Amino acid sequence: MRNIFIIVFALFCFNAKAQQSASAEVKFPAADPSPADIVYFPLNAPKAKAGDPTKPMIKIVYSRPQKKGRDIFGVLEQYGKVWRFGANESTEVRFFKKVNIGGKKIKPGTYSLFAIPNKDSWTIIVNSETDKWGAFTYNQAKDIVRVSVPVKTLSKPIEYFSLTFTEINGGANLIMGWDRTQVELPITF
Repeated sequence: MRNIFIIVFALFCFNAKAQQSASAEVKFPAADPSPADIVYFPLNAPKAKAGDPTKPMIKIVYSRPQKKGRDIFGVLEQYGKVWRFGANESTEVRFFKKVNIGGKKIKPGTYSLFAIPNKDSWTIIVNSETDKWGAFTYNQAKDIVRVSVPVKTLSKPIEYFSLTFTEINGGANLIMGWDRTQVELPITF
């Protein structure tokens, strides 16, 4: 009789705990201050309707830090140091077809993007390691290509780090803008 009482009591306690866990509200994390975003080339690729021949050729997943009144390049992101090309995880680029960047042929696949900002020019880096947080474990030995591009100074600051593409003959320019800085990386197919 005593054993039955212990078993019934244990089942009662287990059932009460299970109901408590099931009814408890899940606490979700707060929104990230540097939201994730995606940009495609062609820009309309994700919105193409069924039967539309528009297929993505490039997809970039990145996080968008904000200026928030700060001086960005040369201060927050120091000149001459490797930067993750956004915030949070390293920015990732997926090429759906073979591309050419800076004279280097790159096969289809997913890569990370880094940059070394300087006052008058940047070094844009395509690297083979992905799924890394920031540039803390950046490994130069995994670089696929490095390309130097000139800096354009903008008349008005851009609040959020932003990426887009413009079409060029035989490819696209990846354009980055943040604060009063803009750079363009030519990519051909």
